[in-house]
Amino acid sequence: MSIFHLAYHVTDLDKARAFYGGLLGCAEGRSTDTWVDFDFFGHQISLHLGKPFETTNTGKVGDHMVPMPHMGVILPMEDWQMLADRLTEEGLEFELAPFVRFAGEPGEQGTMFFRDPSGNPIEVKGFAEASGVFAS
Repeated sequence: MSIFHLAYHVTDLDKARAFYGGLLGCAEGRSTDTWVDFDFFGHQISLHLGKPFETTNTGKVGDHMVPMPHMGVILPMEDWQMLADRLTEEGLEFELAPFVRFAGEPGEQGTMFFRDPSGNPIEVKGFAEASGVFAS
């Protein structure tokens, strides 16, 4: 699979480093005074100082309204569960606490939504089988 790259704004690089590097465990890459790269679960994100994008809870998925736009990552279910447990133990405030949606259906997945310190919404999904990601 290809590596995805996404660049977006944050308001404070030190807080971003503590969140992405410290809390999420993402390795830091290159940086300057105005941006920093992270290995976001095998993908590259570039966080630049600026005004974060505006979001609204307008995405209807299952029974929930989720922040739009948002970014995220898909993990194997075991890794998703370990991250969900760690973030819960750390007291992270979730937009949508970790749970399994579409149980017993094609596309069954663990999901959780939270925001970084700049308010950028992030979804982390977990799938038992990679084939479920595009199941219809």
